[in-house]
Amino acid sequence: MGFSSLVRADLGLDPWDVFHQGVAERLGAPIGAVTVATGFVVLLAWIPLRERPGVGTILNALIIGTVMDLLIDRLPEPGGWPSAWAMLVVGVVLPGIGSGFYIGSQLGPGPRDGLMTGIARRGHSLRLVRTALELAALLSGWALGGTVGVGTLVFAVSIGPLVQLSLEHLSMSDRDKRPAEVTPTAGTPGSGPGR
Repeated sequence: MGFSSLVRADLGLDPWDVFHQGVAERLGAPIGAVTVATGFVVLLAWIPLRERPGVGTILNALIIGTVMDLLIDRLPEPGGWPSAWAMLVVGVVLPGIGSGFYIGSQLGPGPRDGLMTGIARRGHSLRLVRTALELAALLSGWALGGTVGVGTLVFAVSIGPLVQLSLEHLSMSDRDKRPAEVTPTAGTPGSGPGR
C-alpha cells in the first residue's frame, strides 16, 4: 500500500518506481509488470554478492508489483496539499517499517533489498548503501522519462535511515540476542523494579 499511496500522492514516485515508470513508458507495459520483471533482473546482481534468496524474496518480487497495480486505482485522489503530503508520508514510512519486518524475519530479502543487504554486509553503512541505490535508480529512471518530484527526493533520503532503524528494532536475530545481552535474569542483582 505504501508505494501505491506514493503514486497517488502525485508528488513524485519513489526512485525505483521512477525507473519502473520510465521503462514502462518506453515499453508500453504496466508499471506493476515492469516492477516484477525488474525484481527478477536485479536478482542476477545477487550472484557476485552471494546473497541467498528465500521465500520472502520470491513473494516480494511477485507481490509488490501486483498489489501496486491493484491498489493504485482504488486509492482516492488527494483532495489538496495536506492529503497529498499525508499520502507521501504513508508512502515513505510504510515501506521503511515493512522492510524491517520482512527482512528482519530472515525469510529472504526482496530483490532490491537483497542488493542493499549484500553490499552492506561487506562493511558499508546500510543507510548509505540504500540511499546510493535509490539515487542510482532515480537518475536512471529520470533519464528514461520517469516522474521525479519532491516526494522522490524525500523518499530517496529517508528510506535508508528508516530501513536501518526498523531493522535495528525488528530483526529476529537481534531480538534473539537482546534478552541475554541486555536484560538481567530474574533473581540476579540489579534485576528488581526501578533498576
